Amino acid sequence: MRITLDSNILVYAADHQAGERHRAAADLLHRAARADCVLTLQSLGEFFHVATRKMKRAAEDVALFVDAWRAAFAVHAASEQSLDSAVDLVKRHGLSFWDAMLWATAGDAGCRLLLSEDLHDGLALRGVTCVNPFAAQNTRLIVAALPPIG
Repeated sequence: MRITLDSNILVYAADHQAGERHRAAADLLHRAARADCVLTLQSLGEFFHVATRKMKRAAEDVALFVDAWRAAFAVHAASEQSLDSAVDLVKRHGLSFWDAMLWATAGDAGCRLLLSEDLHDGLALRGVTCVNPFAAQNTRLIVAALPPIG
């Protein structure tokens, strides 16, 4: 099952001050690198923005994370079809545009799961289900999609 990760998972994975969220997100990324996982260009860009602006990390340091993730994962960019789908998702479901664009791009990439703490847990649109990987009720699904290593 193909999955993708929202930028909040990437932010937690890079933020050593995030405690348990950091450990869980870093573990998810490690497991995702061995699974059928793609990252969206949008999530990488949002991560870079948050890490340099809100977390005040040096762009050079943040670029190292982005480069490492680009080496470990296929990256899928939005297309004109993604834009059309995103606009439709906004009109039909009232999503914010950028959430809709992420959802549409994930669908275009063939993802079945979108892991995010910030979106609508359990909502399935266009064959993509949003799952909060930090919610206890989703543990079995996350383990099935990203089996533990070891």
